Amino acid sequence: MAGKKKTARKSKSKAVVEKTAEIDFDSIEQMPLKDFTEKAYLNYSMYVILDRALPHIGDGLKPVQRRITYAMSELGLSASSKYKKSARTVGDVLGKFHPHGDSACYEAMVLMAQPFSYRYPIIDGQGNWGSQDDPKSFAAMRYTESKLTPYAQALLSELEQGTVDWVPNFDGSLREPSLLPARVPNILLNGTTGIAVGMATDIPPHNLREVVSACIHLLDNSKSSLADLARHIPGPDYPTDAEIISPKTEIRNMYETGHGSIRMRARYVKENGEAVIIALPHQVSGGKILEQIAGQMTAKKLPMVEDLRDESDHENPTRLVIVPRSNRINIDELMAHLFATTDLERTYRVNLNMIGTDGRPRVRNLKEILSEWLTFRTNTVRRRLEHRLEKVTDRLHVLEGLLIAFLNIDEVIAIIRREDEPKPVLMKRFRISDRQAESILELKLRHLAKLEEIKILTEQKELAKERETIEKTLGSKQRMKSLIKTELTEDAEKYGDDRRSPIVSREAAQAMDETALVSAEPVTVVLSTKGWIRAAKGHDVDPLQMNYKAGDAFRDAARGRSTEPSVFLDSTGRVYTVTTHSLPSARGLGEPLSGRVNPPDGATFEGVMIGKPDDLYVVASTSGYGFVTRLADLYAKNKNGKSMLNTGKFSRALGVSKITDMETDWLALVSSEGHLLVIDVADLPVMAKGKGIKLLNIPSAKLKTGEEYTSAMAVITGDQKLRIQAGKRHVTLSQTDLEHYMHERGKRGRKLPQGYQKVDALVVVDK
Repeated sequence: MAGKKKTARKSKSKAVVEKTAEIDFDSIEQMPLKDFTEKAYLNYSMYVILDRALPHIGDGLKPVQRRITYAMSELGLSASSKYKKSARTVGDVLGKFHPHGDSACYEAMVLMAQPFSYRYPIIDGQGNWGSQDDPKSFAAMRYTESKLTPYAQALLSELEQGTVDWVPNFDGSLREPSLLPARVPNILLNGTTGIAVGMATDIPPHNLREVVSACIHLLDNSKSSLADLARHIPGPDYPTDAEIISPKTEIRNMYETGHGSIRMRARYVKENGEAVIIALPHQVSGGKILEQIAGQMTAKKLPMVEDLRDESDHENPTRLVIVPRSNRINIDELMAHLFATTDLERTYRVNLNMIGTDGRPRVRNLKEILSEWLTFRTNTVRRRLEHRLEKVTDRLHVLEGLLIAFLNIDEVIAIIRREDEPKPVLMKRFRISDRQAESILELKLRHLAKLEEIKILTEQKELAKERETIEKTLGSKQRMKSLIKTELTEDAEKYGDDRRSPIVSREAAQAMDETALVSAEPVTVVLSTKGWIRAAKGHDVDPLQMNYKAGDAFRDAARGRSTEPSVFLDSTGRVYTVTTHSLPSARGLGEPLSGRVNPPDGATFEGVMIGKPDDLYVVASTSGYGFVTRLADLYAKNKNGKSMLNTGKFSRALGVSKITDMETDWLALVSSEGHLLVIDVADLPVMAKGKGIKLLNIPSAKLKTGEEYTSAMAVITGDQKLRIQAGKRHVTLSQTDLEHYMHERGKRGRKLPQGYQKVDALVVVDK
C-alpha cells in the first residue's frame, strides 16, 4: 500500500514538471526591475498624496476625515442626537470605508474634536479628549463618546440632494461620497497639516466671517486683486488668543506665493508686579513652557526670575505666573527674553498645497483657492437645483395624473374593479403616463376625499412656483451668485464668530546678552599646566596654594568679572573664548579646557586673559618675537578658535602678560641660557595678529636646534620688582638692579649671575 502511494506521488510530481516545462514564457509580460520599482513607487506615492495626506479643496478634508464624518452621519449622530461610544464610530469607519489601523483613525477623530486643534470642530466629544497641555492624553475610544457638531451640517446638509458623486467602498459592497458638499470653504477654516511622498501641506486656519466676506467680494468682483482680498482676510485665525506678530508684508507674500510662515507670540498681563501669561501660541503646552523656563533657572541663565506658578484651571485654561526676583526687574525686557528663548514665541510653516477640482495636487495662492472653491460651490449648487428641479417636475407630473383621477373618480374606480390589468386601460383612457397610472393605483381609499383634491391643487401651485424660481436661477448667473451669497451669509451668521488671534505689529524678540543674565562678580580664572580650568570667587585667591591633580601644577591665572569672557592662548598661537560664568568652581579640580574648545593635536594651553575689551596684553613666542594686542581682537566665535600669533616652525607661544600703562611699563624677557633683557613696552607695536617684531635676540642656529629659546617674560609696572626663580633659589631685582639689564629691543641682553641662569619663572612682586 505504501509503495502505491509513493508511485502516485512520483507520477504527480512528474506531471507538474512536464506542465511547467510547457509554459510559454514569451507570452508573459516582462520589464526591467528598475522600471518596475519606479512604477510601483510612483503608484504608492500617488496613493499617499491623493488618498491619505492631502486635503481636497472642495470640502477641505482628507479621506479619513471625510469617511469619519460621513459614517457618523449614517449612524444618526447629528448635533441633536445622543452621544455614542467612539468605538462604535471607529468600527463603522474601518469596517465599511477605511480599512486601516484603528488607532490612526481614532487619532484623526480626536483631532477633529479638540477645540484647541480645530478652529471649528466637526465632532462634539464627551469624556477625556485631551488637553492643550497634552493633546495626546485623550482616553481610549471605548471610554469616550461623540456626535457631530452643528458646524458639521455645513458639510453634510446637501449630501442627499444629488450634489456629489458616489463611489464604491473598498470592497464594492457599499457606496460612499467622493466629496462632501461643503457650504463653506472648510479648506481655509480649519486648515490641515500632512506629509505625503515628495510633498507636504501646512494650511493655517482662518476666521469664517472673514473668509465668507472675501468670497462674497470675489463673487461680486471676479477681477479683485490679492490686496483687495487681504482687506477681508488680514491673516490666519488660530484657535488661541495668542497674537500673530508676522509683518503684514510677510502675510501678504504668503498669500501671494502659497509659501511662508506665521509667527505667534503669547499674551501676558502684569498683576502685582508679576507677569501672568494668559494665552499661548497654537499647540504649545503650558507644561513645556514652565519646563523650559525652569531649565534656564537651573542653569543659572535666568537670575531675574524667582518663582514659577501654574494657576490654570477650568475658568482660566491658561494662567502661568512668572515671579521676578525684585520690583526693579523690567518685566517687558524679561518677557522679550523668554519670547526669544522658549516656545512663548513660535513660527509656523505655511504651505498651501491641496488637491484641486481637477484631482491634482498643487500649491495655490489665496485668490486661486477662493476662486476654485467658488467654482466648486457653484457646481454643487447647480447640481442641487437640477436635482430638486427633477424631483419637482416628477411630482408635478404625478399630481397632474392624480388630479385627472379625482375629476373622473367614478370611472377610475370602475376600471380598477372591472379590469384584470387596469394600468394600460387607465393610460389609454385618460392619456396618462406609466408613472401617473402607477401613482393612481397606489392611492389609498382615505385619500379620495374632496379635501385631497384641494391639497393637490395647492401643492401643484406651490411646486409650479418653485419650478419657475429654480429654472430662473439656473438660467441666470446673477441669480446663482445671489443665491450662493445669501447661503454664505446665513452660514456665517449661524456658525461664525469673532477673530480669536489678534494681528499685532511687533518686532521679533531678541534674547538678552548672556552677560546681562549673570551677576558681575569678581572671579579668578586658573589654568593648570595640563590644561584644566576653574574659576574661584574673588580676587584674593592664591592660585599657587590650590590643589592640583597628580602630575599637574599651576600655569597661569587672570582676574576679572564673571560677565567678562575668558580668552585662552595655546602653544600654536591660537586663541579661544569661553564664557567665564560657566566655568567650574575652584572648590574642585576643574575640568579640561579641551572639552570646551578644539585645539590642534599636541597643543598645550599657555595663558589666560580676562578683562575689558580695550585691555592690552603682550604676546610673544619662544623665538623672541612678539607684539601688543587688544583683548577685543582676541575674542573667537567658535570652538576652533582663531589664529593670532604666528609662532614659526621652530618655536611656540610663550604666554601672555597684561599691560597697565603702555607709556611707563617695562617688559622683561629671559632666555633659557640666562640672558635677561628689559625693554620699554612703548617700543612694541599694537597688532591684532601676526608674528610681531624681534624682542629678544636668540641666535637662529641655537633656536633651530632648541639649544636656546625665550623661556619667560613679565610686564613690570611702576615701582614693582622682578623676582627670578631658578630651582630652589630666587633673587629679587629692584628698579635700580633692572636698569643694568635695560636695552633696546632686539638685543641679546645681559647674563644673570651664576646660579640664576636656569630661570624657571619671572614673578612680579609689588613694592
